Amino acid sequence: MTETLRVGWAGIGKMGAPMSRRVLENGYPLSVYEPLPENRASVVAQGANVAHALEDLVEASDVVMLTIPNDAVLRQLTLAPSALVDLLKPGQILVEMSTVSPEISAEIAEALGRKGVAYLRAPVSGSTITASSGMLSVMVSGPEAAYRKIEPILASFSSKRFYLGDGEEARYLKLVLNALVGATAALLGEALTLGLKGNLSVETMLNVICESAVASPLIAYKRDLLVSRNFDPAFSVSQMMKDFDLILGAAKSDHVPMYLASMIRQQYEAAFADGLAEKDFFVLFEQYERLAGMTRDKTAAPETLKAI
Repeated sequence: MTETLRVGWAGIGKMGAPMSRRVLENGYPLSVYEPLPENRASVVAQGANVAHALEDLVEASDVVMLTIPNDAVLRQLTLAPSALVDLLKPGQILVEMSTVSPEISAEIAEALGRKGVAYLRAPVSGSTITASSGMLSVMVSGPEAAYRKIEPILASFSSKRFYLGDGEEARYLKLVLNALVGATAALLGEALTLGLKGNLSVETMLNVICESAVASPLIAYKRDLLVSRNFDPAFSVSQMMKDFDLILGAAKSDHVPMYLASMIRQQYEAAFADGLAEKDFFVLFEQYERLAGMTRDKTAAPETLKAI
């Protein structure tokens, strides 16, 4: 690395915290903008500086990276008066790594383009565990020269990086992946419920599934959660609903029929109505059981079920 870029980071949440810690550990000066002291505490303890305003963050940074929850927060951070679009200067780079709509992303790209500021879309695929271990995958689109310049920073928390083009390609690929992730939880829940009706245990089914032609890293990662029925959220039902709204919004804008995605979105809506909004999205499994007339004796082994 011939140049040590100064990194600014806005949004130190579940993913932003381990990702930004990896940047620090790889020797980059880091400033963080995060209104909740408890969220930024672990990163500050490792040596990050605190930026108390966006102006401070921009002043201290060559590259500003964002990990934020949704379009509304992104709009406030970038397009509002005196926000990043107003503050960033030519030569600086904005890297946005969240799951947001192609529409707002294109709006930001146009605004920054008029100022000569490089804007990279760089959503990630993985979990908090893979973020902590530096094993995320990153999908990147935007100016290629800017991507090559900041690729060593991305390498701090990722094992795979894919440069996809100079527009919104990374946004669309992230929506493609999340459509498949959300659909996997729905289809697996249905399939496991069918197997339970046939006197198979969840553990037996997943042992075989994980060694079969339909094995996937996602199912392997969720295996223990499903066997133990511990649906503490790594990614919640409400978060998946937000992502499916983005998927279907993009499909509507681009006139892409998505029959299955529309049905799966309604299954998450039903889970939300059932009070499961903040459970892990694989909790759809238990909802399918109830629809099949099965309930679990909570005092017995995880797979012990009876007819309602």
